[in-house]
Amino acid sequence: MRRYPPIADHGMVGDLQTAALVSSHGTVDWLCAPRFDSPSVFASLLDHERGGHFSLFADTPRPPAQLYLQDTAVLVTRFMSEDGVGEVLDFMPVDRPETPAPRHRLVRILRVTRGRVAFRLECRPRFDYGRAAHRLDLGEDTARFDAPGARLVLQAAGPVTWRRDGEDVLGDVVLDEGEYGAVVMTVGDPSDEALAPVTAAGVRALFETTRDFWHSWVQRSRYRGRWQDMVNRSAITLKLLTYAPTGAPVAAATMGLPEQIGGGRNWDYRYTWVRDGSMSVGALLGLGYVEEAQAFRRWLGERLRTQHTVSGEPLQIMYRVDGDPELSEEVLDHWEGYRGSAPVRVGNGAAGQLQLDIYGEAMLALSEGVQALGEVPPYDGWKAVSGVLDWLAKSWDRPDEGIWETRGGQKDFTYSRLMCWAAFDRGVRMARDHARPADVAGWSQARDDIFAQVMERGWSTRRQAFVQQYEDTTLDASLLLMPSVGFLSARDPRWLSTLEAMEQELVSDSLVYRYDPAASPDGLRGSEGTFSLCTFYYVEALARSGRVGPARYAFDKMLTYANHAGLFAEEIGPTGEQLGNFPQAFTHLALITAALSLDDAMDAAG
Repeated sequence: MRRYPPIADHGMVGDLQTAALVSSHGTVDWLCAPRFDSPSVFASLLDHERGGHFSLFADTPRPPAQLYLQDTAVLVTRFMSEDGVGEVLDFMPVDRPETPAPRHRLVRILRVTRGRVAFRLECRPRFDYGRAAHRLDLGEDTARFDAPGARLVLQAAGPVTWRRDGEDVLGDVVLDEGEYGAVVMTVGDPSDEALAPVTAAGVRALFETTRDFWHSWVQRSRYRGRWQDMVNRSAITLKLLTYAPTGAPVAAATMGLPEQIGGGRNWDYRYTWVRDGSMSVGALLGLGYVEEAQAFRRWLGERLRTQHTVSGEPLQIMYRVDGDPELSEEVLDHWEGYRGSAPVRVGNGAAGQLQLDIYGEAMLALSEGVQALGEVPPYDGWKAVSGVLDWLAKSWDRPDEGIWETRGGQKDFTYSRLMCWAAFDRGVRMARDHARPADVAGWSQARDDIFAQVMERGWSTRRQAFVQQYEDTTLDASLLLMPSVGFLSARDPRWLSTLEAMEQELVSDSLVYRYDPAASPDGLRGSEGTFSLCTFYYVEALARSGRVGPARYAFDKMLTYANHAGLFAEEIGPTGEQLGNFPQAFTHLALITAALSLDDAMDAAG
């Protein structure tokens, strides 16, 4: 087992309540249970010695190959040698995903398609971020690991033999051509409820049911554009990262993966950002996934109605998947971090930050749903929305921490003002279109005041561009969204000048940096790579501005940075490696949005 595989060297499987990362060598090195944001069971990705892992692999001279079965979340890892070819199929059965489940299953099927293959098994769970000891009870075809408040059970089908290694398990499986074995892992609450015996027929049924679930779900997509495979994979990834009981997507499956190897920009992304979730609504509706878009809008509406936050504002920037606003941040000092990238943080201290842009993204999500579905805003929902906009009318003109959650103090970020403008613009439109009671005059005045302020103070005459913050000249890729929210036309001279300035300073061989930390210190040590989300924003901005050829080139080139399974982390490093938490939902939804916009632009251009 390699000590730390590349971040991109993984596929992801999940059951819509949690997810596991599986390396291309057959190691589960990340899994939290029973939810995305629960303590880890396997986390050797963050500490090789103390994190825990579950490996099922064959020692072969040739590198393994890993891929998804087409249009599914079933992952195949193939081991090849002169003596034989063997495969491990990994998946998590999807069973009543809208109901929170205390226990979750990972199914690992072994099969040989040629010759003979000897597989090896290692299961070394480390519960509660490696802080809880466990005890092993080993039987002939069952291994049970018990820790305080948690239990993991392995059940074998076929010729699987295992032995004790302290409180962990080692095993061997030797299969000939056409033979079949399986290990089913169940993890979660330490219930005394007996698990059903595992049989080959039962495992095959689980596989077929899971495969059919994903095929059926993908067939609901109405996307028929030029990049169907990548769009479908991104849609599946978004689905896998969404907590089905509430409809809330997490930003990524992981925490603590660095934006710079050895650096300190290592955050916990296993929570729901209002911004990310809101932006996913347009992508989901664009593909025809109305139920998923509606589920998040219900979650968002509940946050607007309850206004339960730690900050005292109507909304906070992120929550747990169930809407809990408490995300206290702590450092796991006993973990070394991915390739020595410490500190490893659990929780997220940015939750209490003031980021005023979230009100714009929330209103965009709500108005997109109303428009796309032909809805009339319900009374209780509208009352909550109008109350928040009345509050925002008195609160928009103040410094905040901005979209990038910098820890260098509050500033007058242009993007925050842009999104406040969008909040009032969509609120005014909804009130007028649906005859809803509202302070339309007050909202309109706030909208117009923001517009005038951004045009005057957000514009740098020296740079001939809109800039990151007032009284500054730093460029910021978040402003690539200016045309898409309707603030300016994509052909406006000031916008085209801004786009040109960004291309000169933030774009490197079609990849886009979000900003230059050296030009605008953000209070964090270390540097970072290009931001994959921003690259897809750049593609959309090019397409909207009529530069279809460069947009397609940038999009196609960006797709080459996906990993072997079609997944993206948060960033692309200087040597082309993926960096940051993985896979990142925001990047995949931006890919979908860019593909939709580029398809439309290419169709219009003929």
